[in-house]
Amino acid sequence: MAKLVLVCGASVAIYKACDLASKLFQAGHAVRTVLTPRGARLVAPQLFEAVTGESAWVDEFAPERRGAMDHIELAKWAELVLVAPASAGLIARLAHGQADDLASTFVLAVPAARPRLLAPAMNPTMLAARPVQRNLAVLREDGWRVLEPGTGHTACGDEGKGRLPEPAELLGEVERALRH
Repeated sequence: MAKLVLVCGASVAIYKACDLASKLFQAGHAVRTVLTPRGARLVAPQLFEAVTGESAWVDEFAPERRGAMDHIELAKWAELVLVAPASAGLIARLAHGQADDLASTFVLAVPAARPRLLAPAMNPTMLAARPVQRNLAVLREDGWRVLEPGTGHTACGDEGKGRLPEPAELLGEVERALRH
């Protein structure tokens, strides 16, 4: 059993992250979830809590939080970080070290030696955009393992590369990363 933190950005593909969190839990992992504020507008954190039995965070300064060090506590706890779905905005913030929400401050606090996986999910044209590709290259150079998006029909109706991999495939990637 590993201690995992699943970071979810604002992408329609976040519905797959709920299934992924459940599959990770069923595989014996402890899974805590951090949603970006925009991601939490798509799916309530309580859904992740229900399928994992662990806390889900959006804002470390929320009234129910006990302090402003959740990002440090989570970073010490996490044995692996998976960002899925990774939206274009979240990818940009992570690539440039912009610590403006719990998700990005948490990621900055995670020791570089820990496995870090990132699964982009967005419109195919957005994914192909040069700024997004530059940001993904920066993250790779920084030690992130960027998982290849799937190809097919996307939520906006376009066809192409940009789909979040299926939860079973992401579970396999997590298991591989934990073995190495």
